Amino acid sequence: MLSQRYLLAKKQSLLKLFLYTGPALIVSMAYMDPGNFGTDIAGGASQNYSLLWVVWLSSAMAMMLQYLSGKIGIATGKSLPEIIREKLRKKIYIVPYWLAAEAAAAATDLAEYLGTVIALNLLFGIPLIYAAIFGALDVILILAFTTRKFRVLEQMFILFVSIISFGFLYEVFVTKPDPSAILYHSVVPMIANSNALLLSVGIIGATVMPHALFVHSWLTKNKIKDKSIEEKRVLRKLHLTENVVILTVAGMVNAAIMIIAAAAFNAHYSNVASISDAYKTFIPLFGAGAGIVFVITLLSSGISSSVVGTLAGQTIMEGLLGTKVNIWLRRIVTRFINVIPTTIAISLGLDPLNILVYSQVILSLMIPLPMIPLVLMTRNKAIMGEFVNRNITTIISIIFVGIILAFNSYLVISTIKP
Repeated sequence: MLSQRYLLAKKQSLLKLFLYTGPALIVSMAYMDPGNFGTDIAGGASQNYSLLWVVWLSSAMAMMLQYLSGKIGIATGKSLPEIIREKLRKKIYIVPYWLAAEAAAAATDLAEYLGTVIALNLLFGIPLIYAAIFGALDVILILAFTTRKFRVLEQMFILFVSIISFGFLYEVFVTKPDPSAILYHSVVPMIANSNALLLSVGIIGATVMPHALFVHSWLTKNKIKDKSIEEKRVLRKLHLTENVVILTVAGMVNAAIMIIAAAAFNAHYSNVASISDAYKTFIPLFGAGAGIVFVITLLSSGISSSVVGTLAGQTIMEGLLGTKVNIWLRRIVTRFINVIPTTIAISLGLDPLNILVYSQVILSLMIPLPMIPLVLMTRNKAIMGEFVNRNITTIISIIFVGIILAFNSYLVISTIKP
C-alpha cells in the first residue's frame, strides 16, 4: 500500500515536471549553439582533451546564473528587463541600457544565423548567398506556426534537443574517444599555452550569454497562473529540477563536441578550426553518414538557437521600454539586421565566419549587463521575498561572475590590441 502511494506520488511529480518543462529547455540552446560548435571544435582539435574542464566549469556557471534568472521571474512575476527598468527609472539611463542590450541580442543572433547558413550550404550544397536568404526565413516560419500556442514551441524544443543529443551520442560512438583521457581532463585544470587560454575564454564566452539570462526570467514568469505563494513555491522547485536536468544534458553535448573533435582531429588534423573544415575532414575519416549527422545537428542548433535569440530580443524591448511590440515587426527587423552584413560579406567574397570574431567581442563587453544586476537583485529580500538567495548561493555566484569577467576582459584585450 505504501509503495503504491509512493509510485502514484512519483508519477504525479513527473507529470508536473513534464507540464512545466519549457523555460530551461529553450535557453539550453544557448549552450549548444553554433558558437559552441566553433570554439569546441577548435579547442578539441588543437588542445586534445585538455580543455574539457573549461567546458564543465562553463556549464556549471551557466547553470547557476540561469537558475537565478528563472527564480527571479517566479518570485516577482516580472522579467529581468522589467525589473531593471523599474530600478533605472529615468529614460536617460534606460535608453542606453536598452541599446546595449539590443546590441548583445543582435550579436548573439548573428552567430546562430551563420550556423544555419553554413549548415544549409554544407547539407544541400546551396551557395552561401542563397543560403543567407533562405536562412532568414527559419525563425519567421517557426514562430508563425506557434504564435498562439507557446506550448507547441516548447515541445518543438524537445525535438531540437533530442536531435542534437542523439546526434552527438552517435558521433561519440563513431569516433571512439579515450575514456581515461576524458575523465582525467574533466577534473584536472590545464592551460598549456596562450592559444589554450584564448580558446578557454572563447568557450566561456560562447556558453554564458547575455540573451539567455534576459529571456529565462520572462519564460518562467509566464508559467505563473494564480500568483499565490504556494504556486510560486511549487514552480521554484520545478524550475530547479528542470534547470539541473536540462542544462546538464546541454553541458554533456557541449563536452561531446570537444571530445569528438579531440578524437577525430587532434592526432593528424590539429589545424581544423572551423565548422566547415571539421565537416570536410570528418567525411573521409568516418564516412558520409557521420558527416550528415554532424550537419543535421548544426542545422537544428542554428534554427532553435535563433528562435531563442528572437524571443530574447522581444523580451528586452518590451521589458525595458515598457510597451508592447508588434511581434512580427520585431522578428523581421531582428532577422534582417543580421542578413544585411552577412550577405554583403558573402557578396564581397569574405568568409562570413570572420564576422563572428567581432560579435564575440560585443558579447564579452555586454555580459555584465544582465549578470551583475541579476546577482544583486536575487540577494535583495525586498525584491525576492522568501526566495532570496542563501548566502552560499550569493558567494558562489559572485565567484562565478568574477571568473567570467576576468576571462572576457582577457578576450577583449587580446582581440583589440595590435
